[in-house]
Parts: sequence; C-alpha cells; structure tokens
Amino acid sequence: MKIMVVGGGGREHAIIKKLKENPSVTEIYALPGNGGIAADAVCVEIGAKEIDKIVAFAVENKIDYAVVAPDDPLVLGAVDALEEKGIPCFGPRKCAAIIEGSKVFSKNLMKKYGIPTAQYEVFDDMNAALSYLETAPIPTVIKADGLALGKGVIIAMTREEARDAVRSMMEDKVFGASGDHVVIEEFLTGPEVSVLSFTDGKTVVPMVSSMDHKRAGDNDTGLNTGGMGTVAPNPYYTQQIADRCMKEIFLPTVAAMNAEGRTFKGCLYFGLMLTENGPKVIEYNCRFGDPETQVVLPLLESDLLTVMQATTNGTLDSCEVRFANRHACCVIMASKGYPTAYEKGYEITVPASVADSVYVAGAAIKDGKLVTGGGRVLGVTAVADGLADAIDASYAKVKQIEFGNAYYRHDIGARALKAGGN
Repeated sequence: MKIMVVGGGGREHAIIKKLKENPSVTEIYALPGNGGIAADAVCVEIGAKEIDKIVAFAVENKIDYAVVAPDDPLVLGAVDALEEKGIPCFGPRKCAAIIEGSKVFSKNLMKKYGIPTAQYEVFDDMNAALSYLETAPIPTVIKADGLALGKGVIIAMTREEARDAVRSMMEDKVFGASGDHVVIEEFLTGPEVSVLSFTDGKTVVPMVSSMDHKRAGDNDTGLNTGGMGTVAPNPYYTQQIADRCMKEIFLPTVAAMNAEGRTFKGCLYFGLMLTENGPKVIEYNCRFGDPETQVVLPLLESDLLTVMQATTNGTLDSCEVRFANRHACCVIMASKGYPTAYEKGYEITVPASVADSVYVAGAAIKDGKLVTGGGRVLGVTAVADGLADAIDASYAKVKQIEFGNAYYRHDIGARALKAGGN
C-alpha cells in the first residue's frame, strides 16, 4: 500500500513510525515532512495547506490511503477534495472539522446539546466585548474564534489583561480573521486531561489519556507553548471519570455532530477540565494532538492503519483497539528562546540506539546533515511499566542527543507523580 501523510511535525513523525509497522505498507510519503521524518518516509515539498497540489500528487502517485493530520488542511477541506478523487482518508470532512475551526460553533454546539462546558458569551463587536468585561468575573478566558496555531487563547488574570486581549484580537488582528469573533468564557479550575479518540461517527474509542505541559519553563512558569512534554496515562483520569465522560461528553458530542449533519470521522480530541462540578470540555480538536500523539501511539498495541481504515469505513465497532497497560513520557527538546525568538541551523546528533524513540518536529537537511529548523525540535519518548521509570528513561535518552542551543524542561511528569502516578 502507498500511504500519504499530510503534515510535517512530531505528531506526523509518530503517526508515520506507527504506520510503518503494518507489513502491507510499501511506501509512505510525507507532505511536506521534515529533515527528521525523511529517515522514515519520502518527503515531498508540498505545504499542508496546498490542497490542490496535495490532491494532484495523490492522484498522480496512486495513493491508496491518506492521513490528513494538521488542523489547517482539515478545516480547509483536504479530506473532501481527496475523497472526491476516490482516495480514502483518515480525518474529518470540512463540515465536521469546524468543531475545531470555530470556537463559536463548538461552544454553541455544547450549549444546544447540553454538553458540559464553561459558561460563555460571544462577541463580534469590540466595544460590546469591552463593556461586558467591566462586570465579568475575573480571571476570565478570551478566545479567538478560528485557528491561531494553538495560541488564540489568553487567560486574563486581571481586568486590564482581559481588555488588552480583546483589543489585540479584535482591533490589532494579531490572529488575523480568527479575531473577528471572540469568546469570553468562565475560568475553570481543576486538573486538565487530554483524551484523543477514534470515531467513525457512531462508535467512540478513547485512546489512553495524557497530561500535557504547556508552559516553557520548569514548575509551569514562562510563556505558553505548543507543549513541552507529555505523560500517559493521566493519573487524574480514573475509570469512574472515564465512564462519566463517555456518557456525558464523548457520545453526546458525536451524536450532536450527526444531528447537525456534520458526521465526524477520524480523531476527535477532547481537552477536558476536571472541575469540582464534574468534567467539562475546554476545547475540541479535529485531529491528533501534538505532543500527546507521541505518548499515546507508542502505547497502541493494535495496528494503526487497520484502526484508521475502520474509522473511514464505519466499522470501528468490530475493530480491536488495544493499548498496553504501561506508561509513556515524552520530553520535548526545543531551541532556546522558544516560543518567541530563537536561532536555528545547529547540527543535531541522535545516536542510533535512541533513534526509534525520537519524533522530529522542526529540522531540515543541510549539506547532508540534520539541523534544527524550528522552535520545538524533537520529542523523546520512553515506555515503561511504571511512570517514574518512563520519565527516567526518557531523560536518559535526552542526555544522549546533542544540538546547539538545546533547551528542555526538567520536570515533565513531576505533577503526575505527585498525583499518584507510579
């Protein structure tokens, strides 16, 4: 089989490595991929948002199955365009990807169908939003409506911060058209949990839960990032909570999308807050999370391609999806200065003994050598029977990898250990 994976980060590298385990896979193309992914797939210089070129490549190369991994091409309709040419895909069609593409849509969906989430108001007029903030509870959360590279959410701890956030989104357009509408919502407290799930629009199969670490610095200090590391499973996510989420959130969400004529197939990501009033949805994503994928997929014992095809074909109810009863830890190695300014172009040295555990996010090939090419450079994952062992093993591998300007947190998984992870 010829497989095409759209995207070029650590998430895509993890997906590609897992797909390679299927003996029927003969070729994998990554569009655009990156310098590190090139070790496991043929990288093609076509951007993830260049839908027409992606479709043309797939047709010309007789691709048997496509995996559209990032949010942008999904929201732009990449799956629709590929399926119109007869190419089966993993990922939701455009009408379903809106669950991530518009926060206004997702919040209104939850309100309409009684899915637990934070209370909120929607504004398309800046003055009205600023007026509302004069009496809104503080802290509060300000969200740009559309995609903003995961950065369109600001937690405002003061009224002035809230006003600045609204102005930056709606007046200064720091997130472009995504700031034409903003959501101002209740600030929730409690442990956060990420739950990725496979769904064919009828059946929902949650994957192993995970805990992300968004802040750039140790002890959750510094700026928010795309994620500095993850552990799985999340110790806060007990079986009792999982059962409640299935009943109150997961199945109702899929049913709601069906009722709206927007059947969702692919990976539906639930960002949850475990509040004192029960689990609530913080956000939906229409795809695998990054870097959650780098700890969840290494625990998958079933064949990934088979599961993906079941979501496409609507046969997930008869497909075995099995995860190892073990623990995983992923530490992100970044360029110093991330997520703001950083230098790139430093040579990366990865010993062969740890290469299988490395998922490259931002790298390029220069003069035949792998060099840094982004803020988040790579993720290093280890799997063990216990969480502490997985953390120790991941950091032991990190210490074997070298590149100039390298930076990483030293406390990935510490919170999970304190919460009872073992």
